[in-house]
Amino acid sequence: MKTNIMAILLTTMLAASDCAHAQNIREESVAGSAPAGEALPKVYFFREISSENLVRIYEALGREARGKVAVKLSTGEPGGHNFLQPELIAALVKRVNGTIVECNTAYGGKRADTESHLKAAADHGFTAIAPVEIMDARGESELPVKGGRHLDRDIVGRGFLDYDFTIILSHFKGHAMGGFGGAIKNMSIGIASARGKAWIHSAGTTTDPDRIWSQLPAQDDFLESMAEAAKAVADHCGQRILYISVANNLSVDCDCDSSPEDPRMGDIGILASLDPVALDRACTDLVRASDDPGKIHLIERIDSRHGMHTLDWAEALGMGSQRYELVTLDYPAIAQETHANP
Repeated sequence: MKTNIMAILLTTMLAASDCAHAQNIREESVAGSAPAGEALPKVYFFREISSENLVRIYEALGREARGKVAVKLSTGEPGGHNFLQPELIAALVKRVNGTIVECNTAYGGKRADTESHLKAAADHGFTAIAPVEIMDARGESELPVKGGRHLDRDIVGRGFLDYDFTIILSHFKGHAMGGFGGAIKNMSIGIASARGKAWIHSAGTTTDPDRIWSQLPAQDDFLESMAEAAKAVADHCGQRILYISVANNLSVDCDCDSSPEDPRMGDIGILASLDPVALDRACTDLVRASDDPGKIHLIERIDSRHGMHTLDWAEALGMGSQRYELVTLDYPAIAQETHANP
């Protein structure tokens, strides 16, 4: 698994666009303040990571999860250990009477089929706290992508359409291909079926998981495809979705890696928003603002993969804003901080 990811990295690095250009775009996109009369999206923040604070930050959002609730998270590739632990998330999942949902992977490993995926979820303790559904076990459905450059549709697990409300519960950390994994990655690749994952990774050129790794697109095309697929999910859900990210175990590698690198910086906290773009931006801003010297490894992973371009494209699609108001809910009481150009 690790060898495969490193091979992918070499390909994506060679295909990446000029980093300086992307950085200029990112700085322009966050400069200034919100237009007159337009409120900035709020991002709520707890420094202390606990099951109680996970429930409190959900409640702070003021949007009740009603009906049949999907809690989308990563159950973690066997061999890995950085994924969100059942003990941390159990109270929140029970609070909303949620079902933990996933889709099968497109890279092989031990979660590529439903039987193996459910075994991994059980071995990692998730089936002990809530029902778990592999949403593409019963096939696929398509969601339209509006305004996409690469994708005209998002291919998701059929089971996703059965849910009334979705909580995108993400482990924020690095990612071998995307630079970082947060809300947008979790709701795009995470909700896509195995074939849908191939569709995103190939920027809309194939749905065959066996072909994507030999014909990866330019890096920015992949990042933009993630944003486009995420927008399809957001459009489908409307007001029936919210986003929570836990920034802990901050490895440069994702939870889909069976042998991730150990974290080199300390935990940051729990963040939540009704705006996934603002949430992902706040997570990356807090990494950059940290006084932990180990942050350089995660920052290098994000920037070497052009990771911030995902947010630039999501913002351009109208999915959210990189300007936000950070509302700190625990000590020290910073109260509210407006981040126009963090």
